[in-house]
Amino acid sequence: MNDTHLVFPPSARLTAARAVARVLLDHGHEACFAGGCVRDCLLGLPPSDYDVATSATPDVVVSLFPHTVKVGAAFGVILVVQDHQPVEVATFRSEGAYNDGRHPAEIAFSTAEKDVLRRDFTINGLLAHPFTGEVSDHVGGLADLRAGLVRAIGDPVARFSEDRLRILRAIRFSARFSFPIEPGTWEAILRFATAIGDVSQERIREELDRILTGPHPAEGWNLLKRSGILAVVLPEAERMEGVEQNPEFHPEGDVWTHTLKALSLLEEEPVVSTLEGDPSQASSLLAWAVALHDVGKPPTAAIREDGRRTFYCHEQAGARMAVVILTRLRFPVHFIEDVSDLIADHMRLAAIFQMKDSTLKRLVGKTLRSWPDSGPMSRYYVNTLLRLHRIDCLASYGGLAEYDHARARIDALVPGAEKPPRLITGRDLLGMKVPRGPVYTELLKAVEDAQLNDELSTRTGALAFASAWLRERNLDFTELVDGDDA
Repeated sequence: MNDTHLVFPPSARLTAARAVARVLLDHGHEACFAGGCVRDCLLGLPPSDYDVATSATPDVVVSLFPHTVKVGAAFGVILVVQDHQPVEVATFRSEGAYNDGRHPAEIAFSTAEKDVLRRDFTINGLLAHPFTGEVSDHVGGLADLRAGLVRAIGDPVARFSEDRLRILRAIRFSARFSFPIEPGTWEAILRFATAIGDVSQERIREELDRILTGPHPAEGWNLLKRSGILAVVLPEAERMEGVEQNPEFHPEGDVWTHTLKALSLLEEEPVVSTLEGDPSQASSLLAWAVALHDVGKPPTAAIREDGRRTFYCHEQAGARMAVVILTRLRFPVHFIEDVSDLIADHMRLAAIFQMKDSTLKRLVGKTLRSWPDSGPMSRYYVNTLLRLHRIDCLASYGGLAEYDHARARIDALVPGAEKPPRLITGRDLLGMKVPRGPVYTELLKAVEDAQLNDELSTRTGALAFASAWLRERNLDFTELVDGDDA
């Protein structure tokens, strides 16, 4: 790690940020890169964006650039659109008291040194010259990067009093970089854990999602548990600890241990998403399904007379609980429905060796509401379910026979096999005098099952099958219709 000068990796965002900084410098203002981009470059990681900190006031920034958005002008933050790239430009500032545990009551434009003193953690308080790469450190961030520590700037109690969300950010950075949290900062987190409820559910959701979809999610989830934060934001997940399981299937231990092991396996999943064009969407769906797939076990746990532990219908219970949890966290409705469905279905592939073709094809034919299939072979839902099933198996007894067999059967299905054109419709049943109702619905499904099982392939055969199905059940609606007409 070069402590004094950075070499920034080339990117369109770097070019745009440097162009913004050049305009500010040419007009006599200070301008430097700040925060996460400096930290990441020092760690040898590619920054996702470059934030510019400057002595220029928001009004001046707006006057210097033709394309700006006042995203937080009250706090000195302007978004400059340069070469089609968004660049956040923030005026150096100091902050007054925080009255709501999230936002300062007042700000004052100040100097670079005072600006970094208001930030959250030392590793995020570094500045760098946008062209020379010279690093400025007013808070001991370089030493903490070398030591691998997450440390609050100044008094951690004061930092968390100002903004409760910082306690979740501390855990996220600790998990992401595998940096332990400095003892004084950790003690302050324990003190403020219950106060996380003061933060909006939307902001809590964002941090939890970033923990689950970032590096080392199991570390982050365990830190949430150890800190007491999980008991506040996700008490349903916290109750997994101590719920023992049958050792022949779960030698790893209780439900909490299994969930942590499953989360650790997320990192071994392919980086490229099964959802084309948006890997973050697939990562979130899978991560939340993994985190909550056994949340229904604690309320369904029982012990039989022979001592075996059971969790009957825990997948259905978990699916219902996931709806409650994700709704509380203000997730979009379609996302909630998708995660709930994945949890409800997560045990189904365990029966793949006995599964009928019709059942498997219906499963393959399911689609994600939050990310519709892009083509007949996309099969985003079942591919995500397969990944969940694989992780669940590897985090328990380790066998992948069911996964391998399911993967082979699904891959062997030709495009569209899971949703062939119907051989007969409800109109045909009405023509056979079958009234709408339970029998009508059951008969349509029976014909569809036979078709999906490759037992029917023609309309004539389907009509004959329907007639035989009615005769076998002694169902004849002709007399009923004739009687009604009379």
